[in-house]
Amino acid sequence: MFKNTVHRTFKRPTMISLDFHMQDRSIGRACVYLLHDTLHTTSFCHADFQSIWGTRVPVDVNSVAACDYRVSQINACAFCLDMHSKDLRARGETEQRIYMVNAWRDAPNLYSSRERAALAWAESVTKLVDQKVPDEVYEQARAEFSETELVQLTLAVISINGWNRLNIAFHTPAGSYVSNVARSVA
Repeated sequence: MFKNTVHRTFKRPTMISLDFHMQDRSIGRACVYLLHDTLHTTSFCHADFQSIWGTRVPVDVNSVAACDYRVSQINACAFCLDMHSKDLRARGETEQRIYMVNAWRDAPNLYSSRERAALAWAESVTKLVDQKVPDEVYEQARAEFSETELVQLTLAVISINGWNRLNIAFHTPAGSYVSNVARSVA
């Protein structure tokens, strides 16, 4: 067993201090839940979509939510897949689109050009094949998103990759998440 001391103070939404010793993953998992519950409203992957500066993020909720789900598929994060599939359903997303996001390129009729650009960008930023994002993916994304939107989308992708890694590292169990997203009215 190793012992690390971690101390963090988070300023949003409330001041919170975490002091813990990493002796087993259950302690880390408890901290992941606490971080998840505390920071979700300021995370780029949830309904608030506020940046760290408190401004509204111009990227639409559905594009980011689909990217969260796709990145979680790539990273094989069971907890995040459970959470984001439930949140997508709560927002009124169809089962067909949720099931097909893994094969979005083969179902272009199900996703708008903006969603396809966001998914391609999210995949490329997550995988970083040859340590880069291909020019054609960047050009496709820039055709659909402003510079500010693309930066915000990139931060959202970085955020969900981080959440995936935290949940995978601490073996956060999937299946018990209950969405707090208000059901969308179509």
